[in-house]
Amino acid sequence: MRISVLILFSFFLFSCEKDIDLKLDPSENRLVVDASIENGRPPIVFLSKSIDYFSKITPELLAASFVRNAVVSINDGIQEVKLVEDTLTDTNGNKLFYYTTAPGSMFIGKLKTSYQLKIQVGAETYTSATTIPEITRRVDSMWWEKLPFSEDPKASRIMLTATDKPGLGDYIRYYTKVNSGPFLPGFTSVYDDDIIDGKSYTIPLDKGFDKNEEFVDSLAYFKRGDTVTLKLAQIDKSTYEFWRTYEFSFQSVGNPFSSPIKIKSNISNNALGYFGGYAAQYRTLIIPKL
Repeated sequence: MRISVLILFSFFLFSCEKDIDLKLDPSENRLVVDASIENGRPPIVFLSKSIDYFSKITPELLAASFVRNAVVSINDGIQEVKLVEDTLTDTNGNKLFYYTTAPGSMFIGKLKTSYQLKIQVGAETYTSATTIPEITRRVDSMWWEKLPFSEDPKASRIMLTATDKPGLGDYIRYYTKVNSGPFLPGFTSVYDDDIIDGKSYTIPLDKGFDKNEEFVDSLAYFKRGDTVTLKLAQIDKSTYEFWRTYEFSFQSVGNPFSSPIKIKSNISNNALGYFGGYAAQYRTLIIPKL
């Protein structure tokens, strides 16, 4: 499992043609929250501390940024469950700490249900709320095509037709998974229904990629022989606003003509990050080999 992108989102690396020696005060150390709950799955909460803008990022620094021994609970209006600390090791051998339900717990996400998250770190308390909405945007069909204008005979794209339920206020985020890899969001992964409200539409599905890695052209398309799984998740407005502003900020890094933007967190007490609910549906397509 890759390191959560939110652990890194409070800083960015960039370069300039001219070296400028600036003496800046250390940035404020703030809690970073990456919390989610999906229909049919338990909640997962990653907690870390923000890293200074000009810090040299190392595995040791990232490991030290995780917040341990926090008191984390989640409430669905009927019951409140205390989450337990757990660990996993990613493909690079890094140990990741997170909070989830205890083994054997029956507390899982449900459609059309609201959740309240409470986090206590020392003397500080942080809260947030989200909703797993109903699924109002359906995938009608998926198919593959040869990638237009590509000289690579294996280059392919995925097309899909979907239908949006009438009524404004539907938001989605999508991910793709290739073969046994992880689910990764597209370069722009969140959308509203301002234009397609109540309509059926056909679009190409951009391949998701790891935003912690340098983007190259080969990451932009699927290939013959790939097994592609789409995760299409309905989200609430606050989750949409977080990812919309985050992705705009990510895409404008290094662009001197872009406007500054504040990433919209839904965590209280000046924390960074978000707590989001996902109403997910999955579709899988096998692109045949040559």
